[in-house]
Amino acid sequence: MDFRISADDRVGAQPKKASKPRQTAKAEAKPRKGARVEPSLGQASSMFSTGERPVGSSGNGPKGGGKPPRRGKASTPRGNKPRKSRSGGFLMGLLWWGFAACLWGGIAVIGIIVYYGAQLPSSNTWAVPDRPPNIRILAADGSLISNRGQTGGEAVTYRELPYYVPAAIIASEDRRFMSHFGVDPIGMASVVLEMIKARGVTRGASTITQQVAKNLFLTPDQTLGRKVQEAILAVWLEQNYTKEEILELYMNRVYFGAGATGIEAAAQTYFGVSARNLSLGQAAMLAGILPAPSAYNPKSSPERAIERQRLSLNAMASEGYITAEEATAAQIDPNQSVRTRVAGSESYVADWVESLMTAYIGDIESDVIVQTTIDYKMQKDAEFIVREQVAAEGGKRGFTQGALVAMDVDGKVRAMVGGVDYQKSQYNRAVTAKRQPGSTFKPFVYMAAMEKGYTPDTLAEDAQFDYNGWSPRNASGKYAGTVTLRQGLAYSINTIAARLAIDVTPQAVIDVATRMGISSELIAVPSIALGTQEVNLLELTSAYAPFANGGMGVIPNVITRIESKAGDVLYEASDAGPGRVVAPDVLAKMDDMLRTAVEVGTGKRANIGGWEVGGKTGTTQDAKDALFIGFTSAMVTGVWLGNDDATKTTLSGGNVPATIWSQFMTKALAGKQAAPIPGGSYEGQLVSQPVVDPNTGQVIIDPNTGQPQVQYVDAATGLPVQTVTDPATGQVVQIDPNTGQPIGAGVQPLQSGQDLTAGAGLPAGGLIIDANGQQIDPTTGLPVGQIVTDQAIDPVTGFPLQAQSNGVGQAPIDPNTGLPMVLVIDPATGQQVWVPSAPAQAPQQIQQQAPANDNPRTLMDLIFGN
Repeated sequence: MDFRISADDRVGAQPKKASKPRQTAKAEAKPRKGARVEPSLGQASSMFSTGERPVGSSGNGPKGGGKPPRRGKASTPRGNKPRKSRSGGFLMGLLWWGFAACLWGGIAVIGIIVYYGAQLPSSNTWAVPDRPPNIRILAADGSLISNRGQTGGEAVTYRELPYYVPAAIIASEDRRFMSHFGVDPIGMASVVLEMIKARGVTRGASTITQQVAKNLFLTPDQTLGRKVQEAILAVWLEQNYTKEEILELYMNRVYFGAGATGIEAAAQTYFGVSARNLSLGQAAMLAGILPAPSAYNPKSSPERAIERQRLSLNAMASEGYITAEEATAAQIDPNQSVRTRVAGSESYVADWVESLMTAYIGDIESDVIVQTTIDYKMQKDAEFIVREQVAAEGGKRGFTQGALVAMDVDGKVRAMVGGVDYQKSQYNRAVTAKRQPGSTFKPFVYMAAMEKGYTPDTLAEDAQFDYNGWSPRNASGKYAGTVTLRQGLAYSINTIAARLAIDVTPQAVIDVATRMGISSELIAVPSIALGTQEVNLLELTSAYAPFANGGMGVIPNVITRIESKAGDVLYEASDAGPGRVVAPDVLAKMDDMLRTAVEVGTGKRANIGGWEVGGKTGTTQDAKDALFIGFTSAMVTGVWLGNDDATKTTLSGGNVPATIWSQFMTKALAGKQAAPIPGGSYEGQLVSQPVVDPNTGQVIIDPNTGQPQVQYVDAATGLPVQTVTDPATGQVVQIDPNTGQPIGAGVQPLQSGQDLTAGAGLPAGGLIIDANGQQIDPTTGLPVGQIVTDQAIDPVTGFPLQAQSNGVGQAPIDPNTGLPMVLVIDPATGQQVWVPSAPAQAPQQIQQQAPANDNPRTLMDLIFGN
């Protein structure tokens, strides 16, 4: 600033008298417009208020001076404007730039949303994908065995669950779930502040709806684009689904650890209950798992799971879902371990059932319920007995694994153990594994011999021999000389079984084994007699069922019914089976020998009180496998013990396997009435057979139905019989040729004079008249007096014979002699044919069994013709 100083301003100078200012001075006092005004010393300053004066000044201002400033206001020289406050300008600038930043930030956010949203498919194509179907597997009594499928549990609805189950999830995962629009800005802001304070990531900010969107539509990649798309889809979900539906989607598809996807799978896995029956404490623990399923689940980290449960309960209390007292009461004592469900041997059954589903109903598109034949108590008894015996004897005898299959005599599987510990090994040693059956295969060799004409009393030589370089030996190294076949099977003599297989041919043995139920591929070599070819325990056990049920083949079955969740029947088991596979006389001989094997032979440990028991032990080379297959009139059970790597043991089929069999069967048969093993009589049984054209050997097709013609034969005689369908039972019954009446109750015969086509059944006696007035023979159903041409084969010439029926149910008449023809067995085909009575006789069967008393022929005699 420029100061002007005069002489009067010096120290000690006297001020001059004031003179009248000149015009020029006056003009100077008044500044030009826009000119700078400089303050001068000696004049009143605007910084002072009224009443304050500088030292040496008079009370009045100079004459001609300006007016004094108004009270309360400072006098400001014209042209001296006050400066603006710097703080006010900064705030205004800050507001301006904040607004601009928000505007441009909003534009950027919109641009990002549009950019990543454009990468999604058109919204009109968005749809919630179907949840992977679940297979719910039930025991025979309806109890749950297991769930199978990608999720491990069925879907449950929101309203099926106790109120505190969804409440626990909301309180733990998304407290504002019921009020936000899919994205929670408040929650996001709180998470950001929390992470700023913690200087790191603390927790996610995704809502339940966002998690559903991610799980349903997106990959788990943690990228900006994925998060933006997740938010877009979350808003879409909220617009198209109710809160309950979104929460239901979440609960049924979220992962809870330990292979459990969905609330039902988690409840079953961790607590062995349905989600519908979860307690408050259990629900809170499941909700606590969700932030980190692998780290917080009660199987891997029980202590963490308990702590997470406490936090979930406190969150529920703070949100008002439960009281503080309820939260405290529901907590599990930290000193108490969490009890979770352990997958037992029933899981082997569940795996087997799951593997069969495609074959039964094709591709599974929705949840299904499978009813099985499994008796849950028997299943747990079998599991316990196998596990205990392996634990008690395995260390001493060098084996680590065991398997068991138990079924009713009609093939319904009641229990199956595929290994000692499913948690450690899911390999099913009862169904999947194939091992050598050893001597348990010998009954099929003996059965082939019985069908050839041998008997249990036929003698055979137990001695070493060589057959084309093959020389079988007994495991004991000892040989008994001449023994009966009954003794040979009872004591499991290798040389006897080998001689029989050579005599009947290995192919005949395979034919018998296949007919009885062995489905594995077998090679026709003599060593098959010693059980050297691999089969599984399931098929081997089922192949013994005909010995127990009277000779009828069975197909092992574990599934009785498959339904959709809506109750539609998708599959229902049939009682149909292979029919008779063992002739009664052969069956009687086999049961005789197999009972002896248990009574006095290698299977003595398998005896159980009050029941007839048949069975056979089996031990392979170096005792790598040890088996016992046994049966009563009620049940067939097979046991296998050994090592997965087929290492040597000190087992035999007659020790630990027979012990396990006896212990299990004692429990399984408890409370049942003991009954003898049926003998397999043919009496009263009818067998359906297709009608074959004797000229071409082709099945005759009924021109009216387009289906093969079928005839019924008496299983005891092999002769065709007249049949009728019982209207009361729907069963086919035989007509008595003497009386014309159906054999069996429930058939209502036609009355005399009634048209045959008017109802089912035949009259009780006498002739009937059809609608055309024609008399009908009640035995044959043919018009009386009508001659029917029939074909028969001459066993001598092989040419068809022209025969005639007399129309009243008698044998065909030979047109050359006028005599009735007779029924014989064609030696070339084994079929029954009509032949003239005079020239032809039924061929005599070769007797291959020893005489009752004196001079019995040995097996060596029969084989080599001595």
